[in-house]
Amino acid sequence: MIGAESLAAWLRLTLVPGIGGGSQRKLLTAFGLPEAVFEAGRLACRSLIGERADLLFDFDPSAAIEQGIEWAGQPGQHILTLADEAYPQALLEIADPPSLLYVRGNPALLRKPGLAVVGSRNATPQGLQTAENFAKALAGGGLCIVSGLALGIDAAAHRGALAADGDTIAVIGTGADRIYPPRNKALAQAIADRGAIVSEFPLGTPAIATNFPRRNRIISGLSRGVLVVEAAPESGSLITARLAGEQGREVFAIPGSIHSPVARGCHKLIKQGAKLVETAGDVLEELGHFSSDAKTGGSLPQNDEDPLLAALGHAPCSLDDLVEYTGQSADRLLPQLLLLELSGRIALLPGNRYQRLA
Repeated sequence: MIGAESLAAWLRLTLVPGIGGGSQRKLLTAFGLPEAVFEAGRLACRSLIGERADLLFDFDPSAAIEQGIEWAGQPGQHILTLADEAYPQALLEIADPPSLLYVRGNPALLRKPGLAVVGSRNATPQGLQTAENFAKALAGGGLCIVSGLALGIDAAAHRGALAADGDTIAVIGTGADRIYPPRNKALAQAIADRGAIVSEFPLGTPAIATNFPRRNRIISGLSRGVLVVEAAPESGSLITARLAGEQGREVFAIPGSIHSPVARGCHKLIKQGAKLVETAGDVLEELGHFSSDAKTGGSLPQNDEDPLLAALGHAPCSLDDLVEYTGQSADRLLPQLLLLELSGRIALLPGNRYQRLA
């Protein structure tokens, strides 16, 4: 890791509002390290980035610099720069690598083969279980599971990796000293203890809507591929998948019911050329990272001998539909459905619809 003086120069370069990553890289390419950028002076910097260069010399981020150095001096907290040997090679391959990465946890994980697992924040119970099972199997197969710590599929993916005693990285859209959403505070602590939490945003940055799509390029950039579990047709997960394609990463999608709104994004990706997967082994074989233990791990649910489950199928289903499919009355079906729900084999969804679980 670099010394405090050098880190202060990196922080000064990146903490000035209005000087984005593109301008930072122009200056670094021309002059070298940040110290040399400031030594070059106002006029030399102006020749490269125009009047925005004045911000570098007029804005005083001293308090934020001191905060950053103090933060990075705490156990388990790191700031990686583009010049660090520990900076992940995978991010150097993308069009817009962040100049700084704030990392809570183990920064070495950022250089491991990774797979992004992403999907809907409003996932179905089946989707959550599928994401967790796939992540568990993929982590057991040696991949580091990368996601965004959001509610829904992201959180399930992190939980699956942790359950396998595997590696997981959460790329967040706030400062590394903040947790969003607050509901995932305990999960975030477990990831920081056993994996890594990563942010490109300055300490103290709150949850700003535009930051979350921006962090998606890091999720895909750290990964060899992106697996989309459930997604609406116009969702952030599809942004991550698009970025993955632009970065030369593989894109995988799990199909779902044609009646499910959160399956339509995955179907859209498959139509566009994403690889349809049914088991974790499908992903691992495609990436050349095969583990026999994961050949069928995380597989989609198969047919069940229970006639009510067979009638229910794998799509959300109303009680009226089940009456029609089974020929039984609602009075007879309700106790059976309650037992299946209590045993964890089905879930009751909003709108009084039922869905089977794997």
